Amino acid sequence: MPTSDPYTSTAAALLPLLGGPANITSAAHCMTRLRLGLADASLVDEEGVRAVPGVLGVVTDGETYQVILGPGAVAKVTAGLRTMLADASHDSPPGAGTPATGTPQAAAPATGTAGELAAVGAGLRKARARRNATPLKGALRRIADVFVPLIPALIGCGVLAGLNGLLVNAGWLPWLTPALTAVAAGFMALIAVFVGYNTAKVFGGTPVLGGAVAAVVVYPGVAKVTAFGVALAPGQGGVLGAMAAALLGVAVERWCRGRVPDTLDVLLTPTLTVLVAGLGTLYGLMYAAGVVSSAIGHAADWLLVTTGPFAGLVLGGLFLPLVMLGLHQALIPIHTTLIEQQGYTVLLPLLAMAGAGQVGAAVAVYVRLRQDTSVRTTIRSALPAGLLGVGEPLIYGVSLPLGRPFLTACVGGAAGGAFVGFFALLGDRVGATAIGPSGWALFPLLAGNRGPLATAAIYAGGLLTGYAVGFLATYAGFSGAVPLPERPEGSGGAEGAEAAEGVKASERSRRPDGSDGPDGSDGSDGSPRSARSTR
Repeated sequence: MPTSDPYTSTAAALLPLLGGPANITSAAHCMTRLRLGLADASLVDEEGVRAVPGVLGVVTDGETYQVILGPGAVAKVTAGLRTMLADASHDSPPGAGTPATGTPQAAAPATGTAGELAAVGAGLRKARARRNATPLKGALRRIADVFVPLIPALIGCGVLAGLNGLLVNAGWLPWLTPALTAVAAGFMALIAVFVGYNTAKVFGGTPVLGGAVAAVVVYPGVAKVTAFGVALAPGQGGVLGAMAAALLGVAVERWCRGRVPDTLDVLLTPTLTVLVAGLGTLYGLMYAAGVVSSAIGHAADWLLVTTGPFAGLVLGGLFLPLVMLGLHQALIPIHTTLIEQQGYTVLLPLLAMAGAGQVGAAVAVYVRLRQDTSVRTTIRSALPAGLLGVGEPLIYGVSLPLGRPFLTACVGGAAGGAFVGFFALLGDRVGATAIGPSGWALFPLLAGNRGPLATAAIYAGGLLTGYAVGFLATYAGFSGAVPLPERPEGSGGAEGAEAAEGVKASERSRRPDGSDGPDGSDGSDGSPRSARSTR
């Protein structure tokens, strides 16, 4: 049904192309992606989805179907889609289960050549899903599913913590700063409970039991418990201990479900789960996770203090390829652990330099391709988001399709990382109080040991270095490319241009793993292999 709300219109356009309400088993979102569970992925009209104005790309990882919409828009489109799914479930008669779509895939099985081609296409999609369903990618996806829902709270509390720090240092509003401290620190004090809740939910246990077991980690009374001859400390092991506790709880709960009689299940299963997993956490997991967490903190400090520029060069330069392989998900609990221990993560500002290199490379392409209006339109639409740390439009529309600019963007990221790492070698620590944003959007979350001005100046210097080196390396090593196809008619405006060009580019550089973006947000999708020529 037509509507003046563009986000509801996008949701309405996507619903039939995704196989209809009956084909969608779940709908959630992260910072930039609509993540869907589908009953039958072969019912999706993928080309139609990519052509919807506002859609920046599509990624499948074998278990979820992800439509990339960008920050802000994704939450509104998801809300609209959920409303439509709820309405459809109320309107459907009992037993209705056939997806109602207008797509060819949803129609009755075709015969002859068309039917054979459809079968081949479905087989190829299933084969691709099997190839991507590796144990490592599955584990990393589940780690992301645990921590990604926490990012909005981390960002909000991190911004408030930074603001409160400025007020305290300046001596302003002393009547307000204690309240801000409580508001900003409350979530971090109980983050273990949220991690335990999400872990149990993701791994198939009862979420509230996961939260109950993980709450043991932060309970003040654990200070009276001695494990391995040492008194425990509240919060010991942090989010790693909470995740381990919840996983143990899930294992115990599953064991109980298969053995406890149904009449006693409601009483014994929760009791045994909390008891066994709680004692296991106190007398084993908290101590072990505390050792691992301390090692992570010491390793990060040693890396920057000892190797400085080299560490920054490696982290800033390799982060984009790391994202492409989906391995960057393993960094989420490390960031969170560092924030718990030190109040900020020193790794994120280094990794954020990859986005700076990407921006510099895109500007160089814009200058080089003066006659390519298609690419220049894409860059004009995508550059503001890139400066704020949202990299999907630039990656889909520029660097990955062109090939070589992706490599020179990595060079820019390496240079920016080396700049920040050099100051770390001198003892100037630059960190972020939350994970998620990067680029200019990271400034409100910056923290360090030299004061806010010095910290911001070092980070800004890294960004400028990444911009400059990414630009120069791309300008010197790239001379042109085959123009992008014209955008579809009716896409309309800057948003439509961005979506259309990003879609066309992503068709040349799809990547299967469905991981998140290079700037700490969702969105470096594609493959460095280019279908376009470079000279």
